Parts: sequence; structure tokens; C-alpha cells
Amino acid sequence: MFVDREIISIKSGNGGDGATSFIRYKGVSNGGPDGGDGGRGGDVYVIGDKHKVSLIDYEYQKKFKAEDGGKGGPKKCHGADGEDLYISVPLGTVVRDKETGKIICDIFYEGEKKLVLKGGRGGKGNVHFCTSRRHAPHFSQKGELTEIKKIILELKIIADVGIIGFPNAGKSTLLSKISGAKPKIANYHFTTLSPNLGVVKHFDDSFVVADIPGLIEGASQGAGLGHNFLRHIERTRLLVHMVDISGLEGRDPYDDFVKINKELKEYSEELSSRPQIIVANKCDIFGAEENLKIFKKKLKGEKIFEISAISGENLQDLLNEIYEKLQELPPLQPIEYEEFSYEKPSDDLFEIERDDDGAYVVIGPLTELLARNVVLDDMDSLSYMQKTLRDKGVIKALKQAGVKNGDTVVIGEIEFEFID
Repeated sequence: MFVDREIISIKSGNGGDGATSFIRYKGVSNGGPDGGDGGRGGDVYVIGDKHKVSLIDYEYQKKFKAEDGGKGGPKKCHGADGEDLYISVPLGTVVRDKETGKIICDIFYEGEKKLVLKGGRGGKGNVHFCTSRRHAPHFSQKGELTEIKKIILELKIIADVGIIGFPNAGKSTLLSKISGAKPKIANYHFTTLSPNLGVVKHFDDSFVVADIPGLIEGASQGAGLGHNFLRHIERTRLLVHMVDISGLEGRDPYDDFVKINKELKEYSEELSSRPQIIVANKCDIFGAEENLKIFKKKLKGEKIFEISAISGENLQDLLNEIYEKLQELPPLQPIEYEEFSYEKPSDDLFEIERDDDGAYVVIGPLTELLARNVVLDDMDSLSYMQKTLRDKGVIKALKQAGVKNGDTVVIGEIEFEFID
């Protein structure tokens, strides 16, 4: 089963909580703080694997999560870092953020690794909150929590040459003759339900050819199978446009040629301008000669290769032409794009809103930081929160927003009465 597009959920690991601990040994009943930091959460990576040819692994498993960081321990012991998660994908996989549709990465090379989601930071142990005035902090910092993100995995096959044409034009037969590929071949439409790849040897060199499932009129709008597989010829450097010149399907060869090029143009202007080699197949069938004359007349000036894919007639000449054309074209390259990344906002950012009851609500990354640091039933922790609010400019911003003594202020899950 060939799967070339999947949407999966990913989550990096949460950071481990810092520890609240104090030195205890013989003769010292209440020593200083020695709580260790929590470990960082595991990162999420996407990595290229040349042995994979499809996204079938993600057809049934849709959720992936890296390991959480371990909790800190006494004696300043650091919590274990969470294990990173590696998502293996076929070469040619484009990874997008589902919400924005923007490209995170294009995995083009074997072993290429891209960080998609960074793990949460580990919380600080209470040893970090000891000051000249606070000798025994009974609080520590919780680990940073991470969010679930949805990404799109979209496979765009990496091939030098794409064979295109209507169903039953002989594309799979040609691929089977010029390479070691063994695609399913039968005399009915859409025998090929997924792209097939073959490596073609040309003396001491080689190139990769993809047999693209038959396109039909309306493919660029989703008709038939074409819409699903047009993306697979986006990377190709050269197109081999096959036409069934025999007319056995009851179609006009020139009309087929025009319609396929129209679909390419409607799908992508850039794709429609890709170099093409025109191939008239099934020239050995009775009646093909007359159709070929008409076809050549309508494409006056165009070079047309007359072949029989099933018998092998003139295939070497076609291969020589393909090879020569490829030498003139630039090598395959990853697509050009503006890279998207999941950036974490600064912990200093905050906003102030008014709720329906008139309370002043402080929101933003700063409130998340305070939620990790503050223990409501500990006076040292509350004092730390008040100092942070002043140092980060929250108190000043509240006054500018019109807060007065006695007004309610909400920060995360903490609700208190404002007193200046």
C-alpha cells in the first residue's frame, strides 16, 4: 500500500520538575537547600531514511511523543534528560505545520535530520532560589510543559525523469523494459495506483525514472488519480510524455497530448514549462501509422520518438536522448522555501485584559513561568512572585491599565486583591 500524505500529532517531552530538598546529615538538623534541577524533555526530530518508500507507517499510528525529563533529586542531583524522538520518513518528504501550511523542512538526503519540536526546559531546584534574605526556600520550579502540534507529511518522489500520459499509454511497460522495476501491468485503466520508481543504467551512469499514474482531464481539480500524484513530478528534471498512438482506446492522440499539458499548466505553471520528450507508443499496432502522420502534422517541428514499449523497438534511442537531456539540466535539489519553526516566546512577554467581571487578567508566557515557580502556601514563594511582578513591569502595566486598590487581579490560577 502506497501512502504519500499523512497528518500526525507530535509532542516533545515535558521538562522535569526541580526538587525541593535540604541538606541533612549528622549534627545538622536543617542544612541549606540542595534540590537539583529537573531534566529537559526529549526533542522531536524528522530524519530521512532511504529504505522507506511510503508513509504507510503513519497510516495507523498518528500520535507521537518524546520522553519527559526526570525530576531533580536531593544533593543537587540533576534529573535525567528525556529521550529524543526520531520520526523516519522517505527521502523527498516535505514536512508542514498543519495550522499555517508553512514548510518546516524538506527531507532530501539520506540521514538528514531536522529538529521540529524542542523539549521543555527542566525546572530549577530550590538551590537556585536561595538569596541573602531567603536562606531556606521551600519551593522549586516545575518543568516546562510542551504543546501538541499537528504536522503534515507529504511525499514528493525524488526522480530525474517522470513518465506521464493517459491511462494505458504504456508507461509501466516502458519502465519495466528500461529498468529493473516490476510494476503491475494490465489492460485496464488505473492499473498503476501509485508511482513506481526504477533505476535506469546507461553505460557507466544511471538515472531514476518514475512512472506516474495515468492522468485524465480534470486531474488538476481532483478527477481520477491524477490530483493525488501530480505532486510526484514536481521534483523531476525531465518529463517523458507518452501518447498511445494506436487509438485503440477510442481517443485522439493529439487531443490526449493537449489535455495532459493543460492539466500540468493548471496544476503548476512551473511544472508545465519543464522540458518534455514526446514519445509515440504502440507504433507496431495496425492503424498506428496513419494516426502518427496526423500527430506529427499537428506537432510540426517537434521531435517525436516512435517506439513500441512492449517489443522494445527504438528504446535505446529514447534512452540516449533522455540521458543527453539530463546532462544539460541542473541536478536535483531540495525545494526552495522560507523555513517555518515553532519558536518559544520570551518568558518576559505578557498582556493585560479585562474579563466580564471587571477583573484584570494577566496572560502570556510570563504567567506560565510564574505558574511553574509559585507555591501558593509558601510565603517565600509568594514574595518571589511579587518581586518578579515588579521586576518584569507587570505592576506598572496594571497601574497604567487603571487598576486600583481592592481590584481583582488574576494571574494563571492565582486570584488576589490588588494593594499598592
